[in-house]
Amino acid sequence: MFLIVGLGNPGKEYQHTRHNIGFDVMDAIADKYHIEISEKKHKALCGKGVIGGSKVVLAKPQTYMNASGESVAELLHYYKLDPEEEMIVIYDDISLPPGNLRIRKKGSAGGHNGIKNIIALTGTQNFLRIKVGVGEKPKGWDLVDHVLGRFRAEERAEVENAIGNAVLAVEQMISGETDAAMNQFNAKKKE
Repeated sequence: MFLIVGLGNPGKEYQHTRHNIGFDVMDAIADKYHIEISEKKHKALCGKGVIGGSKVVLAKPQTYMNASGESVAELLHYYKLDPEEEMIVIYDDISLPPGNLRIRKKGSAGGHNGIKNIIALTGTQNFLRIKVGVGEKPKGWDLVDHVLGRFRAEERAEVENAIGNAVLAVEQMISGETDAAMNQFNAKKKE
């Protein structure tokens, strides 16, 4: 079984903001695999289904971003899952341009408070993750205003493409092909 977690903030006012790209990817996975993410438990909205022959739990923590680890730790404990082998976390990354992905097998929080909390409460930073680019904050902007803002119209097509690629990457990662997903989807550095 795999736990797939998309990070974001609950509430209509946060829908489709940069910070909620993890929730948007979860919705795309749910749509493709006909999994309803509506069960409220473990401080998350959850849904169970099958992707590529593997049982999955899709989760959208409802704790607000900075306390995401509370929900993730409860889910891992309840389902008796190993975060290092059976979890994928999907979240926003301001160091990547909109539309770019970066898949990693482990790593630090990199300044992301939701990931920092997950690492603190699970005791490991060795878990699969998909970072979805949301773009750097404009000069003079407050970071909170940027990540809680919505994508510009001209960014939307690239963001939708990234969401689709993240779904494909999840499929590969679940079937043990994380390296292939990294080769296919990780943003190439522009020369």
